[in-house]
Amino acid sequence: MQVGMVVRYRRAVTYGVHALLAALEAAGDESQVLLGRTPEETAELVEGCGADRVLVLWSFYSPDAEAMAQELATVRSLTTRPGVLHIAGGVHATAEPQHVIDSGWDLAGIGEGESTIVSLVAALRSEGDLAAVPGLALRDADGTAVRTPAAPQLPLDAFPSFPDVRRNYGPIEITRGCRYTCRFCQTPFMFGGQFRHRSVASVVSHVEKMTAHGLRDVRFITPTSLSYGSPGPDADLGKVEELLSAVKDALPADGRVFFGSFPSEVRPEHVSPDAMRMLKRYVANDNIIIGAQSGSDRILKASGRGHAAEPVRDAVRIALEHGFRPNVDFIFGMPGENSEDQEASLRLAADLAELGARIHTHTFMPLPGTPWRDAEPAFIPLETMRELDRLAQRGDAYGHWRKQAEHAVRLAETAKAYPRRTRRRRTGL
Repeated sequence: MQVGMVVRYRRAVTYGVHALLAALEAAGDESQVLLGRTPEETAELVEGCGADRVLVLWSFYSPDAEAMAQELATVRSLTTRPGVLHIAGGVHATAEPQHVIDSGWDLAGIGEGESTIVSLVAALRSEGDLAAVPGLALRDADGTAVRTPAAPQLPLDAFPSFPDVRRNYGPIEITRGCRYTCRFCQTPFMFGGQFRHRSVASVVSHVEKMTAHGLRDVRFITPTSLSYGSPGPDADLGKVEELLSAVKDALPADGRVFFGSFPSEVRPEHVSPDAMRMLKRYVANDNIIIGAQSGSDRILKASGRGHAAEPVRDAVRIALEHGFRPNVDFIFGMPGENSEDQEASLRLAADLAELGARIHTHTFMPLPGTPWRDAEPAFIPLETMRELDRLAQRGDAYGHWRKQAEHAVRLAETAKAYPRRTRRRRTGL
């Protein structure tokens, strides 16, 4: 049986989609893959696909779940052909499979999707039992999301970061999982509470494929850049330098390495003079992203960040002294935050801006899968909002904190509608 795939291809989630396409390529799967960049184009591709079965891939973050459900309804309304399955994957589907099934998807992908997508396509091709595919949630006869056995968490070298034949190149994922279990973050829930690092040889192989097609810039995906190569809380600068040196050697003379900037960040306690001097020898970026999250030691401790506020100030000074402009993340409205905590964050943000940093402002969102999924966001008073606006007007701050506040309301409503205490069913396998 022929299986075709249509991807609802969105800029916000290309990294995850590329990883799935890379896994299929590595497995030797030659199924047709089509990219739909709008709901209407996605529907047109589904309708025109000549395969016997069509698997439609969706991936999204929790704040986008409602909008994606509306897009799914649009695609379904514009298609009539039989043999179509819609599957949602990513952090939201992993955390809230019942919500995904209730929102109209046929399947939810649970956890890391590489081995799951390979097994799923093979099962569809052979008309096998989808309940035997690991890492899925299926719709039972009564509408309950029933889980299949968990998919394995494999070494990062097991699959490429992006496909080579299709040339969907992008940042190279060098670390997956995170040992810092911040209570607001989905990464440890999705990928595990330990680091898994891609080997230097694997990274270099990715770089060589990119440069063979004329690409010159290399970026990385990692929850904490200077943790590369380390199993624990301390940065291993020797391992980081080994990586950067090998990548630099694999690039042409005009190649550029970006490290510690988007789409990754640096923990404040890892910013040292030695670290900054080492980065200066290899990287092209003139900025780094530092995760502060709060200026209140009380909130930092409650959120599980693993550092206090003062190391943030030190990190900014060190980065500036070595020629990097820091972009510093702050989250306002974290659970239990009071006016004194917010004032501490505003003071620290203003001090850092005065030193020369830019402040990246966020609003706390109760994200599914996190320890604070059911937590009540703290009230953000008008004066705090005005101060954030003043920082932005001076060019010292940026971010989508107002939009995130709207997302937070919807996420809280979903959490109440799907209480965590609900028992989960599994297949009999």
